[in-house]
Amino acid sequence: MPFSAAREVPGLIVKFGDYPLHHGGVGAIRSLGRLGVPMYAITEDRYTPAAASRYLERAFVWPTRGTEDPGRLVEGLLRIGRRIGRPAVLIPTDEEAAVLIAEHQGELADRFLFPRVDPVLPRRLASKQGLHELCVEHGIPSPSAAFPRSYDDVVDFAEKARFPVVAKNREAFVRRERPAVNGTTRITTPAGLLRLARDWGERPGVVLQEYLPREEAEDWIVHAYFDRDSVPLALFTGVKVRSWPPHAGMTARAYVVDNPELADLAARFIKQLGFTGIIDLDLRFDRRDGQYKLLDFNPRMGAQFRLFESESGVDVVRAMHLDLTGRTVPEGEQRAGHRYIVENIDLPALLAYRRSGYTTPHAPARASGTELAWLAGDDPLPFLTMLARFVRPGTKHLYQLWRSNRLGDLTK
Repeated sequence: MPFSAAREVPGLIVKFGDYPLHHGGVGAIRSLGRLGVPMYAITEDRYTPAAASRYLERAFVWPTRGTEDPGRLVEGLLRIGRRIGRPAVLIPTDEEAAVLIAEHQGELADRFLFPRVDPVLPRRLASKQGLHELCVEHGIPSPSAAFPRSYDDVVDFAEKARFPVVAKNREAFVRRERPAVNGTTRITTPAGLLRLARDWGERPGVVLQEYLPREEAEDWIVHAYFDRDSVPLALFTGVKVRSWPPHAGMTARAYVVDNPELADLAARFIKQLGFTGIIDLDLRFDRRDGQYKLLDFNPRMGAQFRLFESESGVDVVRAMHLDLTGRTVPEGEQRAGHRYIVENIDLPALLAYRRSGYTTPHAPARASGTELAWLAGDDPLPFLTMLARFVRPGTKHLYQLWRSNRLGDLTK
């Protein structure tokens, strides 16, 4: 490596909720651990893939739902900080953790290092309605959207809208407590929408969004780290070839592809917002009007962040650790053509995409290298642990995701 990390400053993976098979957390543990940085993680139990990594100093077993009182979560983080015994860089892996850290910076600052961001910004960015409003305010293309406040609003929308449409949970923070839909749901008819809406209650917690046709679109990813002046110290672009559930879920396979136009769009938007820290953006290129439309803004590390690394060996997690510990983040071009595969979900995604006929024109014909989400020669136990935990419940979970996606794709 053309740089050295501050080995005296540990990293702490912060996650709330029950999702033990999270490859992003394992990737962050490996990324900094390979530099000699002591790594710690919050885990659901002692037998998660993250807890099995050779690069993890200690797993703090703390089962959470992500719906606890913020004061309790802050106190739990401080208790872990006291056990670590020295300031640690916080690495959130979900919106709940990113928002909690931003909104309680004063309480956490003595024990931890993290980017200092406008406390209200991460919550607004993670909200579908908040993000849509910010896109309109700053002239960033995004799908047209409606935010119904009652069943009558849904009825009015159904009478005027062009179908199919997409339904999403309006706030990321209620998805575990009272989700209106099981993830992104494509709805093809007014009757189908009204059937779903009957279960949404008096105040539907959904956004109804314009559907961008698969045959006229291509999915892109931007990952970056921005310093305190909202200047990108590491910025990467790539195309998502497959996801699970299909076209609407977690990345299953993706490639690094240079896209200066998209990089400039992301950098300008972040500068206007004044954001600092790691971002994970999902955009869909609409061939009908030639625009990149922002679908999701994750104000934290994305699970697929290890797709992206510069020729200098920098990824977004390393960039953040270097910057927060006062070290220079070396410049370097991204590894164009590099491929990322999430082994446990890429096969079902492949079968689904073959049926859909979706293609990704910008994906390279041949990869220049491959990064696997789970399997690593220098750290094999997380992969084996994933297999042991995935086979039965994982297969059931994939079936439930597939079934909910099919049920949501209403045709009558």
